[in-house]
Amino acid sequence: MDSLSSNLILAIDPGASGGFAWNTQETIGAQKMPSTEGDIVSFMRGFNTKEYTVFMEEVGGFIGKAQPGSAMFTFGRNTGFLIGVIMALGFRLEMVRPQKWQKDLGLGTAKGCASKTEWKNKLKALAQRKFPTVDKITLATSDALLILDYALAQ
Repeated sequence: MDSLSSNLILAIDPGASGGFAWNTQETIGAQKMPSTEGDIVSFMRGFNTKEYTVFMEEVGGFIGKAQPGSAMFTFGRNTGFLIGVIMALGFRLEMVRPQKWQKDLGLGTAKGCASKTEWKNKLKALAQRKFPTVDKITLATSDALLILDYALAQ
């Protein structure tokens, strides 16, 4: 990572059922996505913008199988809100496509699994293996932890 004195990362899986993962000099943390926009802003203000780089999953308009327009709108709105907060607070932002971080971690693809549940559980199990000291890794935090792992390896 160019011109950064440390590798402090705040990783974000931007979906409403996503989450955050971050590292400090001593530990790794993870939290599900806060339920309100105000809570998201408050949470992100707790990170020093000069020390942390944000790695956020770059998502498109399609979120898997066919979804109602309202679900896609909400997903896009949440993602745009997060980008706005990141930029307004002054974080450096790196966007990473899911195909990129998943490939770099040797995960294969979701198409190789029988169901979305099987795929998500595969991601959760990998996050649990990579971060055994993190308490209560959930489906909400596992992608963010794996994005963090990807970012730290860059």
